[in-house]
Amino acid sequence: MAWSGVVLLFLLCFPVVSGFLVRSLDRSPPFDIVHAPEAQAIVILGGGVRRHAPDYGGDTLAELTLERVRYGARVARLTHLPVLVTGGTVLDGEAEGKLMQAALEREFGVNVRWVEDRSRNTHENATYSAEILHRAGIGSVVLVAHSFDMPRARAEFASAGIRTLAAPTGIPSDEAPRVMDFVPSMGGLRTSYYAVYEIVGNLVRWTSRAMGSSY
Repeated sequence: MAWSGVVLLFLLCFPVVSGFLVRSLDRSPPFDIVHAPEAQAIVILGGGVRRHAPDYGGDTLAELTLERVRYGARVARLTHLPVLVTGGTVLDGEAEGKLMQAALEREFGVNVRWVEDRSRNTHENATYSAEILHRAGIGSVVLVAHSFDMPRARAEFASAGIRTLAAPTGIPSDEAPRVMDFVPSMGGLRTSYYAVYEIVGNLVRWTSRAMGSSY
């Protein structure tokens, strides 16, 4: 059993494996403004925070969140739709939504209309964002998240009564694998971790729904 775990961990280090796992989770195409006439707003999901970052003198956005913020800024410029950011605080520190707002406005020049800063997971992202959106008379949004996170995020927003158009970032390339894709790397392992996390998250969601509970 120990050796099988080592072999599995080694396989997850290969970019060709991590790319396959991510593609198995979502096949949403890149965002196209042509398909967004009904969208009334943009929602950008948080993806983590670096707490007490010495280089920034405090809390700052983690890599995944920064990628989403950057792509969300691009979508905002294309559509001119109002932006909602969502992300709270799990243990302590500044709310992720506040950090996302600061990055969008100061570094990308995009105004944020609403900040949801209570959520601790994807389910709460959708629930609390939907409360804000419904009060504003909004029922359809462009949803910005990573491709591996998109299916679960869209399902949660649908359960909260919000229609979504996917605007995924971090989409794996469909080009033929390169030589380096068959070389194990920490980047490959990190991407595999995100994919496995989502697979487990989907299983938890399906199980909780089948049992008639929430999480």
